[in-house]
Amino acid sequence: MHSILFALVATSALLASASHASEAATIRVLRAGRMVDVNSGRILENQIIVIRNDRIQAVGSAEEVPLPSGAQIIDLSSYTVLPGLIDTHTHVTVDPELPPYHAYGLSLPRVALIGAANARKTLLAGVTTIRDVGAEGFTDVALRDAINAGDVPGPRMFVAGPSLGITGGHCDDNMLAPEFAHSSDGVADGIEGVRRAVRRNVKYGADLIKYCGTGGVFSKGTKVGGQQYTAAEVEALVDEAHMHGRKVAVHAHGADGIKVAIRAGVDTVEHASLIDAEGLKLAKQAGTYLSMDIYNTEYTQREGPKRGELEEFLRKDREIAEIQRESFRKAVDLGIKLTMGTDTGVHRHGDSPKQLAIMIRYGMTPMQAIQAATINGADALGMKHELGAIAVDQYADLIAVRGDPLADIRVLENVEFVMKGGEVFKSQSAVETPTAHWGGE
Repeated sequence: MHSILFALVATSALLASASHASEAATIRVLRAGRMVDVNSGRILENQIIVIRNDRIQAVGSAEEVPLPSGAQIIDLSSYTVLPGLIDTHTHVTVDPELPPYHAYGLSLPRVALIGAANARKTLLAGVTTIRDVGAEGFTDVALRDAINAGDVPGPRMFVAGPSLGITGGHCDDNMLAPEFAHSSDGVADGIEGVRRAVRRNVKYGADLIKYCGTGGVFSKGTKVGGQQYTAAEVEALVDEAHMHGRKVAVHAHGADGIKVAIRAGVDTVEHASLIDAEGLKLAKQAGTYLSMDIYNTEYTQREGPKRGELEEFLRKDREIAEIQRESFRKAVDLGIKLTMGTDTGVHRHGDSPKQLAIMIRYGMTPMQAIQAATINGADALGMKHELGAIAVDQYADLIAVRGDPLADIRVLENVEFVMKGGEVFKSQSAVETPTAHWGGE
């Protein structure tokens, strides 16, 4: 009996020791030569970031923050460390290099697998969180869940499911002849129709609701500025979504559709190309975020003809591109809330950080652009207490680059280190060593 009791005690001690060792192995320390503090808008030098599991436990100067015993050290002393970037407008399941009609031959499982490949590219580019605003067949929900389960690598995803839109509108599919009797799965008309569609998207796992409030560039037969949905329909849609705790994003290029959306309480306006003075004033007063994709026009004009894009789409893009960029400049000047929303899927996945340089060209300072792509994005998602900054209790989503992004924002187009939730996904030259062997610091 005594021998059995001794064995049980010994086994318990071994399990406790193993558990303690396992816990210690989840502690990592990043040594940052320079760190972008997006909350204060400053660059801090010689910083220590202590990470336990997936969260930041401590952050401060090397003189102030003690190093936990046995932690792994990631030496980024020759790098600038930033929060992971947040892209608030993506279509990760879309391949922008496919010919226009090729997608009709893709099954939903194939679309989801394309999304998995694109998600990996996005994460390795330093975009650790995305808001995916429209995917067919809830393929974005499936991909989000696969990433969260650790089945495939990718950014944190906040997904909308199928975008809602009127019959024949921008969120419908207008490319097939009438005899096919085909509509997109987000088509919903009338007050009861939009409420039912919101409920369906919530039922199947959508984190937010996205609807099309005006025509668009890549939709056959729609006018970019033309309003879609009545004010009553929009009010019902937003009311239903908010009742279920979901934020609402509206695709809206045209001034009238933008104003209807803001008055109804929409949370973010996507594109906002033709926003007028009244719309800008409303956005400022309501604190509505604008998510403006001002990077992708060069890609569309260069690559679109090669893949057989319709001339109607190319023409609309040419007509609206510079107007949208000047609207962005006006929004910056007025201090309106802005995120980095790139519409990746229209351009190549992994290129989202390239929009930062365009944001600076059209009025932002480098720090403002970085803040738009970090703390502003997190706030627009309703996640400002967990994402977007290097701070205690936030998720350990971190990236690192050589050079100074405030002097040359394009260094963020070549991210060398990516961590999401305390896990390293990319590390070109950072060296990890236990604290016991790290020069006694």
